[in-house]
Amino acid sequence: MAPTLFYYLSFLTATALVNAGLPSKIYGVNLGSWLLLEPWMLPDEWVRMGGDNCQDCGGTCIGSEFAFAQKYPQTVDQIFNQHWETWFNQPDVDQIKGAGLNTVRLPLGYWIVEPLVNRTTEFYPRGGILQLQRGLTQLRDAGISVILDHHALPGVASPNQMFAGRCTSDVQFYTPYNYHRALIWTAVMTALSHLDPAFGSVAAIEAINEPIMDANKTPSYGDFQKNFVQVIRAVELTLGIPPVSGQVPPILASQVNVASALSAAATLQNIFNPEVCKVLKDAAPIFAQVAQQLVLNTRFEPGGLRSILQQRTALVTNFMDIGWQYNNPPNPADAAIGPQIYDNHLYYSFGGVADANEKAYLTSICNLTRIQTDAALGNSPLFFGEWSLATQFDANASDAFMKQWADAQKLAYGKGAGWLFWNFKLEISTLTADLPRQWSYMEGLRRGYLTQDPSKFNDPHVCDAYINATTTTTTATDEAPPARRDEHWKRRHHAFGARGRTF
Repeated sequence: MAPTLFYYLSFLTATALVNAGLPSKIYGVNLGSWLLLEPWMLPDEWVRMGGDNCQDCGGTCIGSEFAFAQKYPQTVDQIFNQHWETWFNQPDVDQIKGAGLNTVRLPLGYWIVEPLVNRTTEFYPRGGILQLQRGLTQLRDAGISVILDHHALPGVASPNQMFAGRCTSDVQFYTPYNYHRALIWTAVMTALSHLDPAFGSVAAIEAINEPIMDANKTPSYGDFQKNFVQVIRAVELTLGIPPVSGQVPPILASQVNVASALSAAATLQNIFNPEVCKVLKDAAPIFAQVAQQLVLNTRFEPGGLRSILQQRTALVTNFMDIGWQYNNPPNPADAAIGPQIYDNHLYYSFGGVADANEKAYLTSICNLTRIQTDAALGNSPLFFGEWSLATQFDANASDAFMKQWADAQKLAYGKGAGWLFWNFKLEISTLTADLPRQWSYMEGLRRGYLTQDPSKFNDPHVCDAYINATTTTTTATDEAPPARRDEHWKRRHHAFGARGRTF
C-alpha cells in the first residue's frame, strides 16, 4: 500500500456506519434474480423466456444468463428488459418498505458495466444499467439503504453456479486480468454512487460474493482486497469526497470533468500503487461511456458538482469475512481504510453445519460464535448477508418450527450488525412448489414465520432452552469441516424440477 495515501485519507471508525449511510442495525432482503437471474427462483418464467428446465446448469443447458445470451443474441436484450421491468418494480419497493425493512443487498454482474464485456467471448444482456438507475431511484425515494454486491465476477469466481452468471468449471476470476476488470467495475460503481442522484441511498459496495472457500484456490486474493479498498478511496479522493485531510492534489482540483480527473489521478504514483493507477487510467474512458448512457452531469463547474460532492460521505467497503475461507486466508481487515463491514452467509439446508433435526438446528444457531470469532480477528461489524428458512428436512418442518427457526436465526444474526434474507421473493408456481415457504421473505411474512416488525420475534425466548445445550451432532456449530463446506454449504446452482429445487 502506498503509505502517502494515508496523508490524504483520514480514518473513519467502523462505528461511524450510520454517518456512512448504513442503518445502525440492518434488517433487509436480497434482490436476487432481478439484475442477475438465477432460474431456480423463477423457473416458470425462465422457461417462458426461452431457458431450459434442466438438472444441471452447465453443458448445453440454457441455465444461466451467459447461455441464454449466447443462444438468443438477437432478442436477449428485449427479453431481459421485460424481466427486469416485472421482477422488481414499485410494488416490490412498497412491500419491502411496508415490511419495515431498511436495507437491500443488490446482486450485480460485472456485465452491467457494458464496456467491460469482451463481446467476442462473453455473452450477456445489455441495458441493465438503466434498470439499475430506475430501481435505485425507487429505493432512494423509499428511504431504503443499498449495498451494491458484485455477485458475478469477470472470468467466473465460483464453479458451476447460476449466481456466477455462467455455469462452468473453468474459474478464471483469480487472475491479474480479471482482478483488474473487477477493480475497474469498482471504480465506475464508486463514481456513479457519488455522482448519480439515483444512487443516493447506496451506502456500501461488496467486493465479491462468496469466493471459493479454499484459499489455496484464490491466489492473490489478499492483494485484490487491498486494491479494492484503495480504488474506492482513490476515486473518492479524486472527487473531493470526505474523509480528506490536507489539500486535494492540485492536479485533481484543476480538472474540468470526472473522466479527466480520473486520468489525472492515474499519474499520482506517489500516492497510489501501480495497479490502482492503472485501474484509474482504464476506468476513465469506461466511466465516460457509462455516464453518457445514464445522462449524468460530470463537469466540475464553479459552485456546482464539487460543492455537491463535498456533502457526500465515504462509501462503506464490504467483504465476505475471513471465516468464509480456510487454508490460511487473507484477512480483509488488513485492507480497511475508512468504514468497512463484513458479511457471512450461513445456510443449514446443504448439510455440514448441524444434524438434520430440529433440536440440532436450534442448538447450533442459538450457540453461534461467528460474531465473536470474527471480532477477535478484526472482522467487525459483521452482518449476515444471506440466510433462509430452508432445512434438510423441509417436508417435515412444521409451521411451528418454521417460526422458531426464523426467530432463532434473527436472534443470532441480530447480535451483530444485522441481516439480509435470501430472497425478497420467489415465483409462486407449480415448478417452485414449496420453495417460497423457505426462501421468500414475503411468503414467510405472509405465513407468520417472520414478524411484521423485523426487530421483533414470535418468541423472544426461543433460544432459552438451547443455550449451552449439547446434541448428538458432531458438527452442530457455525464451523463446518472444510472437507464438507465446499461440497455442501452453498450450492444454489442445483436445478429445479417438476417438484421444485433438488438438493
